Amino acid sequence: MLLPIERAIRAIPRGKVSTYGAIARAAGFPGAARQVAKVLRRSFGLPWQRVLGAGGEIKLRGDSAIEQRLRLEAEGVRFRGRKVDMKAHEFKALRLKK
Repeated sequence: MLLPIERAIRAIPRGKVSTYGAIARAAGFPGAARQVAKVLRRSFGLPWQRVLGAGGEIKLRGDSAIEQRLRLEAEGVRFRGRKVDMKAHEFKALRLKK
């Protein structure tokens, strides 16, 4: 399960974002959004800042949430209040082949 999820995360281009659920579906594991979060916690070198909660919400708290927002803004991602403008920045991941 680890490798397909990592591949799906790496596929998100700079300036785009995806959700935990969309990454799980693209990796072939619909309904495994929590597993995506576990992969992000355990793996190094992934563009973790590009993965958000449903609707474009940053799910991290404290300094990590601030860092995620700053990283996304540095990539040109725009926010509408506390959420990413998903119409402008959502990456529509296709299902990856295993």
